Parts: sequence; C-alpha cells; structure tokens
Amino acid sequence: MGSRSSHVALIPDVDDILRETGFSQASLLRLYHRFQALDREEKGFLSRLDLQQIGALAVNPLGDRIIDSFFPNGSQRVDFAGFARVLAHFRPVDEEDATIRDPKQPEPLNSRMNKLRFAFQLYDLDRDGKISRNEMLQVLRLMVGVQVTDEQLESITDRTVQEADEDGDGAVSFMEFTKSLEKMNIEQKMSIRILK
Repeated sequence: MGSRSSHVALIPDVDDILRETGFSQASLLRLYHRFQALDREEKGFLSRLDLQQIGALAVNPLGDRIIDSFFPNGSQRVDFAGFARVLAHFRPVDEEDATIRDPKQPEPLNSRMNKLRFAFQLYDLDRDGKISRNEMLQVLRLMVGVQVTDEQLESITDRTVQEADEDGDGAVSFMEFTKSLEKMNIEQKMSIRILK
C-alpha cells in the first residue's frame, strides 16, 4: 500500500477517537485503512460518492439513509473521526462495557439507547422528532420493494403506527419507538462483529 502506514499513532486525534468510540486500537486501525481505501484521491475526507462505493450499502434498501447519517447538518464531507463515530454505533456491546461505565461519562455510542437513536433517525426524515405515517410508509416501501401490494403496505404501515402510537397523535415519537422495540435485541441486530 505504499505510503499508507500501518501504525495507529499516525491516525489524527487517535486518543480522542479511541475514547469516544470505544474501538480497540486494532479495530480503529482497520477502519482507518478502510477509510483510506475509500478515499482514493487522498483528500483526507469522504464524500457521499465515496461511501456509495461500499457494496453492502449499495444493496441495502436503507443504504442512502445510512450514508446520510455520515453527513449531519447538510455537510458534504466526513473526516475519519466522523466516519469512526458513525460506525461506533454498530460496535458490539461487551458485557464489561455496561458494568465498568462511569456514570459521569457520556453514554457509549454503541449503547442500546444510542443504537435506537441512530435507527430512529433513519425513519425521521424531516428531523421533527416523530416518525409520521408517510415516513414509516417510505421506509417500509424501501424494505419490502415490490413483494407486497400498495394496499398491503398501507395496511402494514397503519397497523405499525397505530400499535406504537400511544398518545394518539398519528405519529411515533422516539419514546414510543423505544418502547415498541423493548423486546428486540437491538444490541445484536445493530452490531457488526468486526467492529470491536
């Protein structure tokens, strides 16, 4: 790989990134090499187009929304720290993570609550803090494609929103979303084993 080093100390702000993301040095180094491989022009940042080259995102029905999460507030580029921060949501939860956590420290990015916040924002397109019926319909349409009729999809959407919507406002708040997923093992479902 020529000029690309394999030493973790060469990663800009490495100590801050390790502390904030919880990644091991070896995992962070692997992510850094992946970041560099995606940054073919060696700009030091990635664009949406760079991330669209990731095969798993290209075939994921929510791939565009996941890519959007790398670019908060209309940003057009993500540096390595931002890249690692987003991927930290998918780091598996270790049992000792929960038992040794200092309550004065921020909640880890890979905590159940932060994984749920990440998932919620994939649905809440207008960022109003609620998942509307239309937003739910859009996501379900992406996920099921043409496998069900529009009528069936509308029915599934209505039922999903109705079951989660406890306050009757026709939308799903973050707390309602969290409660509707309380029995789901989100820690496992939103984890990528290689990201330790």
